[in-house]
Amino acid sequence: MCAIKSSSGSRDDGRKARKSTQVRLKDIARDLGLSTVTISKVLRGHSDISDATRKRVLKRMREMHYQPNFAARALITGRTWTIGLVVPDLLHPFFAQVAKAISAGIRGHGYSLIITSSEEDPELEQEEIEQLLARRVDVMLIASAQWTVESFRLIEDRRTPYVLIDRRFVGLSANFVGVDDEAVGLLATNHLIEQGCRRIAHIRGPETSTAVGRLEGYKRSLGMHRESPLMENIVSIGLSGDDRGEPGGYTATRKLLASKPRPDGIFCFNDPIALGAMRAILDAGFRIPEDIAVVGCGNLSYSDFLRVPLTSIDQDSSAIGKHAAELALSLVNSKTLVRPRTELVTPQLIVRASSTRK
Repeated sequence: MCAIKSSSGSRDDGRKARKSTQVRLKDIARDLGLSTVTISKVLRGHSDISDATRKRVLKRMREMHYQPNFAARALITGRTWTIGLVVPDLLHPFFAQVAKAISAGIRGHGYSLIITSSEEDPELEQEEIEQLLARRVDVMLIASAQWTVESFRLIEDRRTPYVLIDRRFVGLSANFVGVDDEAVGLLATNHLIEQGCRRIAHIRGPETSTAVGRLEGYKRSLGMHRESPLMENIVSIGLSGDDRGEPGGYTATRKLLASKPRPDGIFCFNDPIALGAMRAILDAGFRIPEDIAVVGCGNLSYSDFLRVPLTSIDQDSSAIGKHAAELALSLVNSKTLVRPRTELVTPQLIVRASSTRK
């Protein structure tokens, strides 16, 4: 009796053999009827490849389980195909959204994102930067907790391009992507004035460019309406406004409520601080916005679902991440040194119940 081998078994064996054999660029090129040069250009994010071809090649790579040999590519190209991102707080929704947009922006260009957090600690940030430099990332994106520019001099000495995100430094000529923070302060304070508030307080953030810009916008708005900012109406959250948000906002607002006369409007450095401020107001028996109107900044995803929905300034974190990714890729692909660029996103006022009096 003859043994008959089924054809389905042959197909299964073929698939297993194919999976066990490492797929090469020339295999994908032959499969798609393209040249290996074209496939290589797709991997390198070359600008002369059409979107249709890029998508077609990347789709086939996924289907064939192609795994690039990054060590070999680094030897040939001098690149590691990695981008480093340092943020002060991984849990803060703003930085999470920025990171998500950056990752989406570089994914189709063959790059991977390495994310690390400084926990708002300048020393830890410097250690993380040194770790990323040791990994030879091709470009670095940094939302910095530093008080000085020394860490950036180290990056410059290593000739690694970098982009500052959200926070910048006076006297440092560097690529920057962020929001116009003075415009944030203007928008928030002008809105409170338009709602009839006359004693407007500001809970400011730490000594970073974001806090300084928003404070300047607050003062400028009051000046435009012939009001003088009172020192007792400006309360600092302390050294770290991002990770102390709600508790810091609560404590700062309790101080403001004890002043005579108390404020009838509060502009908060960010939304977590605004949440703490609103809880302090309600705990003290006051109404929002009838007694005290509140405006935050960040437009967090849950702002519309609060007991009193929060009016906030939208920084468009996704646009910041998108611009940062585009700028990072342009720096990597540049053959010569380019002048630092600044990309400012225009903030937008999102009005909700916490400030609406009219």
